[in-house]
Amino acid sequence: MDFVLSDEQQALQQSVRQFAQKELPDIAREVERSDEPPGIELRKRYAELGYLGVNLDSKYGGGGMSHLDAVLVLEELAKVSIAVAFPVFESCFGPSLAIAHFGNDAMRAKVLPKVCSGEIVVAVSMSEPNAGTALTDLTTKARIEKDRVIINGSKRWCSGAGHSEAYIVYCRMDEISGAKGIGAVLVPKGTDGFSFGARDHHMGFRGVYSADMYFDEVEVPLENILVTAGGFSKLMDAFDLERCGNTTMSLAVGQSAFDFVLDYCQQRQQFGKPLIDFQAVQIQIAEMKMKLEAARLLLYRAVVNAEKGLPSIAESSVAKCFANEMVREVTGKAMQLTGGYGYSKEFPLEQKLRDAWGWGIAGGAIDIQKINITSALVGKRFNQRAG
Repeated sequence: MDFVLSDEQQALQQSVRQFAQKELPDIAREVERSDEPPGIELRKRYAELGYLGVNLDSKYGGGGMSHLDAVLVLEELAKVSIAVAFPVFESCFGPSLAIAHFGNDAMRAKVLPKVCSGEIVVAVSMSEPNAGTALTDLTTKARIEKDRVIINGSKRWCSGAGHSEAYIVYCRMDEISGAKGIGAVLVPKGTDGFSFGARDHHMGFRGVYSADMYFDEVEVPLENILVTAGGFSKLMDAFDLERCGNTTMSLAVGQSAFDFVLDYCQQRQQFGKPLIDFQAVQIQIAEMKMKLEAARLLLYRAVVNAEKGLPSIAESSVAKCFANEMVREVTGKAMQLTGGYGYSKEFPLEQKLRDAWGWGIAGGAIDIQKINITSALVGKRFNQRAG
């Protein structure tokens, strides 16, 4: 057991940090102002630097590196802006990893090189108007006719909806109720019958698109099936790694808020001395640091233990749940310590606070992670429908 990053990992972390701090702040400010994602030029730049698909196989253009390496890259980018980091998140922890693990040879060869080159971003589409936490209630259907898959239904709360170039769509592929009838299909943007509703605008997550998605007799070839009916457990195994991406985003937001407030408390003076000289401030700073370090270690454990495959639901849920709660607490404390400066849009903390709350909703709510944790402890799945 080694708690020190290797020389190569430290060098990677430092190089990404230098790039992010030098080249991303202006882009991030414009994204926050306009609520529009950065252009494809940034994705191409990420591709040149090897940040897209850090942990995807090199034969597809990926970095061939570890999940931990991907975490290190994503954290440094997301410290500046989660929206600016979003293409890297999707390429390293999103549906691209599901394609890498469960897709057929044709799908992997067609999609993953485009992800790693920055040509496309693949988003995951799971939730529906009446199926969010109760995901197995989803009603979007896919039927097979000869050599085609035909999809009908609607989706909601898909991060990237309307902006990403392709979508892994969870759908019912068999009349069997519950999880056993669910599979997933890859649907490219622009496919006939596939449309989007008006764009959502959230409290945070500016620059990350979201919109309702509609499927009206949408046809794709059979090779676009990622997993068939009965493959729901595989999809959720892959989603455990996406939870680690969510955890990394939470960690990055919390760490960047902490970095700002630590510097602020050493510079800002009240009653003739720096804030950091007040014992009450010292206690707050220490508590924030403790939570950040604990979140980082839980995240690193989950991804390092998953190097031979995908994380366990227990370890990924523990990491996500703790980090989601941590980032809300840390950004809240940072806001309180900075007072009016924290509440002003001229400074970064109000954005950090808004973004912090989203991660405990996205990717499975905090309380659902706690149910997952207990389920893993006792070795049974809990039926929330039972009286």
